[in-house]
Amino acid sequence: MEPVRISKYFTDCGVMSRRAADAAVERGEVKVNGVTAELGQKILPGKDKVTWKGKAVVMPASDNKICIMLNKPRGYLTTLSDDKGRKTVAELVADAGVRLYPIGRLDMDSDGLLLLTNDGELANRLSHPREEVQKVYLAFVDGVPTTEQMTNLCRPIEIDGRETSPAAVRKIGYAGHQTVLEVTIHDGRNRQVRRLCERENLVVRKLTRVAEGSLELGNLPEGKWRRLTDHEIKLLKG
Repeated sequence: MEPVRISKYFTDCGVMSRRAADAAVERGEVKVNGVTAELGQKILPGKDKVTWKGKAVVMPASDNKICIMLNKPRGYLTTLSDDKGRKTVAELVADAGVRLYPIGRLDMDSDGLLLLTNDGELANRLSHPREEVQKVYLAFVDGVPTTEQMTNLCRPIEIDGRETSPAAVRKIGYAGHQTVLEVTIHDGRNRQVRRLCERENLVVRKLTRVAEGSLELGNLPEGKWRRLTDHEIKLLKG
C-alpha cells in the first residue's frame, strides 16, 4: 500500500468528500494512531489507525460496496445527522444494511433523485467538477418566464467566488398558474438552480431532481430507495 493523504483516505472509505475531510482535520476531529492529525498528512491504509470523532474509519470490503438511488422527499436534510433534531436522509436508508453517505447535495426544500454510497472512488468521481456529471431538475415557477428571463437563466452565475458552467433551460409544460422548467446543469453547486431563478425574480414553488448522469428517477416512490445495478454503476464510472 502506498501512503495516501488523509482526505483521500476518507473518500476511499466512502465517509466524506476530501474538502469535508480537510475541514474535519482542521477542527481536530481526526486522529492517526491516537495523535491528532495534521492537514495534508499521509497515512498507510491498513496499517495506520484513523479515527474521526473517536470512531474508526476503515475501508469497506470490496464486495460490500453499494450505491443506491433515493427519492428524497422535501423536508429531509442531505446529511447523516443533525444537532437540531431535524429529519435526515439517513432515516430513509437505515434498512440498507450498511452505512451510506450522500453523493453531492439536495437542499432541504428540494426533492427527487439522490445517490448514496459507501464507495469512495465512485463518490469522488461523481462529485468532482471536472467530471461535469449532468443533473436535470424540474422547477415549478410562478407565472410564465419571458424570453429574456429564459435566456438569462442559461447564463453562468457566481457561487462561492467561482462561476458556474452555463445551464440549459426549456419550458416543458404548465401546472395551473405555474410554468414547469427543465433545468440541466453540470456543476451542482449550492442551491444553483434556485439562485438562477432568484436572479431572474422567478419564485420556485417546487424543485425536483429527475436525472443524474445516465440515471433517471423514473417511478421510484417518494421516500423509497433501490440499489443500482452493476450495469448502472458501470455507466456512472464511465
